[in-house]
Amino acid sequence: MSDLTYYAIGDVHGELAKLDELLRFIREDAERREGPYKIVFLGDMIDRGADSRGVIVRAMALTESGEALAIKGNHEELMLHACANRESVGIYWWAENGGDQTITSYMMANGAKDDFRDAIDTAHIAWMQALPTMIRDEDRGLVFVHGGIDPKTFPFCSDEIRGRWPKRAELEGVLVIHGHTPTHDFEPHSNPRRINVDTGACFGGPLTAVALAPNERPRFLRAA
Repeated sequence: MSDLTYYAIGDVHGELAKLDELLRFIREDAERREGPYKIVFLGDMIDRGADSRGVIVRAMALTESGEALAIKGNHEELMLHACANRESVGIYWWAENGGDQTITSYMMANGAKDDFRDAIDTAHIAWMQALPTMIRDEDRGLVFVHGGIDPKTFPFCSDEIRGRWPKRAELEGVLVIHGHTPTHDFEPHSNPRRINVDTGACFGGPLTAVALAPNERPRFLRAA
């Protein structure tokens, strides 16, 4: 995979129109470069925005065609937990964090149901359950995750932990690409250790992707 240009997309959060525009920009950029590429969804594809189901349909099609890879974010985890368990706390917590909008998008497509679970495509649940929490290109030192890594235990770590980087051989040359934490200025944040491309698409910011080509500096594409 070392010759690929990666286009890593931050948290979509149901913003289908922004996603479609960003995908157009990505394909135009890839066509100009005339090289192989791979899109990477960094998780939190659902919740808060108006069309989470449409985003999942799009992401599933891209992964099934081989054009994209996808990572499970904490919002996908919230949805899976709410669908698998009848206890009210998990359902309430998901609903409070944008799950209501996701349920609405599924009911608009599949019809209103007494139990929201019956409105959600079973294939979508199975696809989300199978998503990884980390994708690596070891040759180039690229680590794609949703929230971050634990630098003390990487690569044997869970997602969504960040901290000071100790001197460990496993961390030499590693660049972590993540979302999860919306940037306060709606701009991607980048340094030699990590790149955050969650630019608050569901809060009025753009949807952002970072383009990572071999031996080149990161570039950013945005859809407003």
